[in-house]
Amino acid sequence: MANEWEERLERWQTELELFAQLEDSAWVPLARAEAETGVSRSALRAWYRNGEIPSRLVDGPNGPQRLVPLDAVVERAAQSPRIRLRAEREVGLEAQVALLRHRVDQLELRLAALERHR
Repeated sequence: MANEWEERLERWQTELELFAQLEDSAWVPLARAEAETGVSRSALRAWYRNGEIPSRLVDGPNGPQRLVPLDAVVERAAQSPRIRLRAEREVGLEAQVALLRHRVDQLELRLAALERHR
């Protein structure tokens, strides 16, 4: 049973790789598109239902699996002001965290220097 499952999963992954080679773009499951782009699954579903991005239904290891081309998702996400703002805000947050870490490091060094002089 485990071997059958592993073979099925391997065949599915091979099919995904072949799709990517044929289309010159990576076709990925919705979960991966969501993880890599930050676009919610509901937005992805709306986009493919409205014809804004292509999609295809393939047999996956757990039954039918919806795939979307990652490049098309990235391109469509760039057109969305809300998604773009959220991405910019996240980058802004990362920069703020890096700055705060640097400040904490500086404060720890100053505190250590003050403690040595006591």
